[in-house]
Amino acid sequence: MLQLFDMDIERLKRQFLEYLEIERGRSIKTVENYDRYLNRFFAFGKVKTPADIREEQIREFRVYLNRQPGTKQGVRVEPMKRRTQNYYLIALRAFLKYLRKCEIKAVSPELIELAKVPERSLDLISASELNRLRAAPDTKTTEGKRDKAILELLFSTGLRISELCGLSIDDVDLTRDEFSVRGKGDKVRVVFLSGDAKQALQTYLKARKDLDDAMFVRYGHKVNDGGELRLQARAVQRLLKKYAAIAGITRKVTPHVIRHSFATDLLQNGADIRSVQALLGHASINTTQIYTHVTDKHLREVHQKFHGK
Repeated sequence: MLQLFDMDIERLKRQFLEYLEIERGRSIKTVENYDRYLNRFFAFGKVKTPADIREEQIREFRVYLNRQPGTKQGVRVEPMKRRTQNYYLIALRAFLKYLRKCEIKAVSPELIELAKVPERSLDLISASELNRLRAAPDTKTTEGKRDKAILELLFSTGLRISELCGLSIDDVDLTRDEFSVRGKGDKVRVVFLSGDAKQALQTYLKARKDLDDAMFVRYGHKVNDGGELRLQARAVQRLLKKYAAIAGITRKVTPHVIRHSFATDLLQNGADIRSVQALLGHASINTTQIYTHVTDKHLREVHQKFHGK
């Protein structure tokens, strides 16, 4: 028989988050996001125990989310995207499944249906824009050599930004053209180095004077502040924004945009979708399918043959 203390929602949430991290192998970032999503729902519904979670309350929360401001388009603010709303529902549904696993009576997770979302669109840059971006760093400096290595490595491997920033020097054996990386869900996959990426990494590592084990370290006037030298995700995002401006690219460029370019380049050159799925580290082929509509050469040939006017 569970005691009242055991039914405290904060205690149960903490146990659930630990379960996600340890048993399910979710990343720290995912756990933090689930914590934030659940906190917002608990605050909205004044939830203190599992009994406070009701179907009607969940429906009211969905209406509340749908009326929250989202992205700003010029002077107009769009409502929160359906995809973002679904993140809250996914977290709540996972929590309810955990309660059922612990034999704690609560609302059935099956009652939560996700909102239909439009097909995901891809943010892409052209081949010429990508080439200008890769050529943008000033490789006369150690920082420029680092940034060149980052850009080449991202395009050669399709790494996620967290995977890139988490790399240590010992993770990459430059005597070989491949290395293993641990991605989402603690899954390990093999990625491959192009000749340009390998050369850029060798040049950068040869120029380094520090003894830190991180593959990519920070530079600048704050480098001696006693903090960790490992380059963080925000810094990588900022440097990509800087080089996009230097390269004359007006659209937003992020590590994920380069990951998109990596995937579409593979498919356009004849790679099969299952192989691309493995190289990207996607758990589901459905995630990889988003790239096919921009790389289907057969559709282009049909258009040219029957509508070539």
